[in-house]
Amino acid sequence: MKYVIKKTGTLIITLLIVSFLSFLAFSVIPGDAARSRLGTEATQEQVEALQKEMGLDKPVLVRYANWLDNFLTGDMGESFSYSMPVEELILDKIPVTVTLTILSFLMMLVVSIPLGIFAARHEGMLIDRILVVMNQFGMSVPGFFIGIVLTYVFGLVLQWFTPGAYVSASQDFLGFLGYLLAPAIAIALPRCAMGVKMLRGSVLAQMNADYVRTAYARGNGTSRVLYGHVLKNALLPVLTFWGMAIADIMANSIIIEQVFTIPGLGSLLISSISNRDYPVVQGIMVLIAAFVILINFVVDLLYGKIDPRIRIKK
Repeated sequence: MKYVIKKTGTLIITLLIVSFLSFLAFSVIPGDAARSRLGTEATQEQVEALQKEMGLDKPVLVRYANWLDNFLTGDMGESFSYSMPVEELILDKIPVTVTLTILSFLMMLVVSIPLGIFAARHEGMLIDRILVVMNQFGMSVPGFFIGIVLTYVFGLVLQWFTPGAYVSASQDFLGFLGYLLAPAIAIALPRCAMGVKMLRGSVLAQMNADYVRTAYARGNGTSRVLYGHVLKNALLPVLTFWGMAIADIMANSIIIEQVFTIPGLGSLLISSISNRDYPVVQGIMVLIAAFVILINFVVDLLYGKIDPRIRIKK
């Protein structure tokens, strides 16, 4: 219980620090949201009046305190560009990004776990060397480039989907999932390669441990030793990578959404930065930071569940 309370306290403090730094960063960068909204022809008096209306004339700490107080009650402010609550804009876009993140993460797990185990069981053989080369190639190619290649090959050449012809889930759910398939592959492939490498190395490290030799001495076969003893311990360090991967997948979905013209959080974030719509940018940044921190929190709890010695040490 103390372990959970300690981790929860760390999560809250970290989120407060991240939210303040995010707020501070968008308060000191060059540019004026009021002037951007009014245009270059606006007079200084008009700009100052709008700044006062938007609350931009107050000190940063006062604005952050007001923003935090509103944020804790579910009010993220009002968008400068759309003149509507920020939470409504985010809630409208977040299902798309979350679905893309989940699809990409599931693809990574489905591919990397069996391939990682397979490569470890066939260490040094030809198939293992081929997988190592493929892993190096997969980790070297950025996701957005894979997205461009997939768009060209499967969208323009084979015409399996129409680039830019996004279908919303409310219109056609299967069509929605089908359109997200290619961007999910683009995001998942590099992480699949890293997952295979991580799991292969972790399994091989455990196979040299004393308890494995003891298990073999008791007459257990390779499959029983691998799946009954080794895999549980081998997954512990890989769990950290999976936690980082799911956070990385959401962050990379922002870029991939631009490649495939997907109206998710990424598109909203980019347009809001261009329009200096700081309430929307701050809301999205804090939401992404909260997601990353929450994933790390869950990973820490799973660590303590899988290996109780970690809770004792911490």
